[in-house]
Amino acid sequence: MTVKRRHLMPFGAELLDDGRVRFRLWAPGAAKVELSLLGLEPEEYLTMTPEDEGWFGIITEYGSSAYYYQYRIDESFYVPDPASRCQPETVHGASQIINPSDWDWQDRDWKGRPWEEVILYELHIGAFTAEGTFAAAKQRLDYLADLGVTALQLMPIAAFPGNRNWGYDGVLPFAPATVYGTPDDLKDFIQTAHAKGLMVFLDMVYSHFGPEGNYLNQYAPAFFTDRHQTPWGSAINFDGPGSTWVRAYFLHNALYWLEEYHVDGLRFDSVHAVFDDSDATRPPFFEYLAREVRHAYGYERHVHLVLENDNNAAHYLRPNPAEPHDGHFNAQWNDDIHHALHVLLTGETGGYYQDYAKNPIEHLARCLTEGFAYQGENSAYRGDKPRGEPSADLPPLAFVNFLQNHDQIGNRFFAERLSELCSPKALQAATAIILLAPSIPLLFMGQEWAASTTFPYFVDFPEELGEKIAQGRFREFAHLPGFNKSQDMPLPNQTGTFQSAKLDWHELDQPTHEQWLDYHRQLLNLRRQYIQPRLSGMTVGQAGYRLLSERALMVNWRLADDSQLELIANLDDKSVAIDSPSNGEVIFKTDAAIADFQQPASLPPWSVVWLLTES
Repeated sequence: MTVKRRHLMPFGAELLDDGRVRFRLWAPGAAKVELSLLGLEPEEYLTMTPEDEGWFGIITEYGSSAYYYQYRIDESFYVPDPASRCQPETVHGASQIINPSDWDWQDRDWKGRPWEEVILYELHIGAFTAEGTFAAAKQRLDYLADLGVTALQLMPIAAFPGNRNWGYDGVLPFAPATVYGTPDDLKDFIQTAHAKGLMVFLDMVYSHFGPEGNYLNQYAPAFFTDRHQTPWGSAINFDGPGSTWVRAYFLHNALYWLEEYHVDGLRFDSVHAVFDDSDATRPPFFEYLAREVRHAYGYERHVHLVLENDNNAAHYLRPNPAEPHDGHFNAQWNDDIHHALHVLLTGETGGYYQDYAKNPIEHLARCLTEGFAYQGENSAYRGDKPRGEPSADLPPLAFVNFLQNHDQIGNRFFAERLSELCSPKALQAATAIILLAPSIPLLFMGQEWAASTTFPYFVDFPEELGEKIAQGRFREFAHLPGFNKSQDMPLPNQTGTFQSAKLDWHELDQPTHEQWLDYHRQLLNLRRQYIQPRLSGMTVGQAGYRLLSERALMVNWRLADDSQLELIANLDDKSVAIDSPSNGEVIFKTDAAIADFQQPASLPPWSVVWLLTES
């Protein structure tokens, strides 16, 4: 049985039940707004009625699904609809009227999956396949289900300028990028994923708009504020005059993807660059958003909310025991554990890795048992300023752990993957830690077979802007690992840079890559069998660690069923003694690890053992 899904919004183009179309635009900086419906002969401009608080609106019998339209501001320039559901040509051109009810959803019974079952797989639609489309990615869904992941984390898909972009330069957040396919292509991808038991998460960018194709400042300058500054310029206005409608715009954006596209989760990028000094009469924006999402969908299906937040603001992750559907987020991406492991595996200590150069094993241990490594301590990389909030009272499921992601690969001078930077044994050991620890694991596309392709930053901007982007990246790299001023950096604006980021699926025919894939499948199968069923309901304060050396440790967790999970890991080039062997059942060990723990015992270089003691 099919179902229709449609999110009603107070702006944009909405098809009414009587066949007419309602258009609304918030343009407080405009004196006059006209609707231009393309396709009328002769072309006609329909003057929109001024409304309160800077709104303009019109309801007309002209137009229907598939009509193109634009807004003309003060009889001087045209702009696309900032709430465009489809941008069929470019972000500078006309928007298309879309009737969401034209799509018949086949996944009526899909309710998502609980958070403890999440195994994330981050991918970029344009680089995941040679074709770079939703339709082509759909053909790889069986592969992903067989791998053992349960949730696909799509890098941003909102419409951006040009034909290629990481996605963080989007300017029309309600419109899927046309280069990837139509809205129906995306819906087909999502419901096919659901049929295979895979959730779909979208990456949302609410901290800024891209530098090309954003017209909001010309007719709605209140969208931005000079009171706060971000790396991209003036901040989006979440707390000043006019911010009520800015907040509504982004709230509806989140609700739109969850309802109209039936996605299962949202990941919010660069939350630390979203500023909201609202007074006590209303909650900060992200708390408001989480609360509204929970109340809208929290009772009927699983909806997951994830943060990227350099501030390590643990309060976003702390639910209210009296109200499970309050404004909290499921988890945060944990950069700390990545950085600590990266230092241990590669020896790099430049850039932000300097904060983990001293006692990296202790940083790792704290991440595994308490979540964040930085919980208010001073960060040398950030000018010796305090970073983070206490997180020891949060369960492991409040953190997403990873060895690689788009940032940690792409923000290197040559965009190398970790498999190019450390030995296979070191990478095997770290992979076993990430995939079997109680926190939510994340893989970056191709990581599972140690893909040889890089993942450099890429854009498609006008030449002058592209050159400025390249210069800015070069300056940034001067402070990061891998910088080599004597060699040429992959230029973001060149087509070849994008092409070099595309996965080479033929690598799976090679024995070494196939062995890596089998290794990841084995670990994910063990996670489903031994770890996942024991995660829901884990209490806090039930984890501890002991350092065995400067590069080795023992960690234990009490799981929800009172069983004990134990990790013993040696991330060193030399063996380490184990003076108190465990009595648990070995559920996994790397090839070099010992088979039992009868004393005297030692753990060989780069080896990991996982043990489980039943309750």
